[in-house]
Amino acid sequence: MLRIVGISGSIGNPSRTRALVENILIKTSQKTHSKYDLIDIAEIAAEVGSAISFDRIPQVVHDAYRKLYEADIIVIATPVYKASYTGLLKHFFDLIDPKQLSGKVAILAATGGSDQHALVLESHLRPLASFFGLITIPTAIYARDSEFVDYQLKSDAISNRINSVVEQVSRLFPLDQPQALAA
Repeated sequence: MLRIVGISGSIGNPSRTRALVENILIKTSQKTHSKYDLIDIAEIAAEVGSAISFDRIPQVVHDAYRKLYEADIIVIATPVYKASYTGLLKHFFDLIDPKQLSGKVAILAATGGSDQHALVLESHLRPLASFFGLITIPTAIYARDSEFVDYQLKSDAISNRINSVVEQVSRLFPLDQPQALAA
């Protein structure tokens, strides 16, 4: 069974970014018949913010890293702040051993106020994923704040984009493995 982990880089709660990650996780897990975990930076913000070295990481952050290291598919999502991802999301990634994520598949997503913020996917998140050796799905997902109502995704266009990404992921992890021929 595949292991899927989503990271919501939002520091707020409730969060449109978290809602987007949850949508992606649910659809990906349904398509691949897998379970998923969610790492919500807002829930561990104090511990992430206080971590200053690799050898003194709080247990809750260590547990989040363990989930990432064991994952096959990682969803990385952030709200856009000042044309970039959140500082705590960056700090969370700063403390990860780069070799631990190499070869895993990543789905990139972001939320923001206007279409101009969508550039963060290509200008910031894709290079971050590349540094860690993640294999990124070609299609990324960007959702404007206006595509949510009460922190729930209400956009058919974004739902269709998520479906497209899930199809791309499923091609990398085919469910039907060929059976060995009996001798």
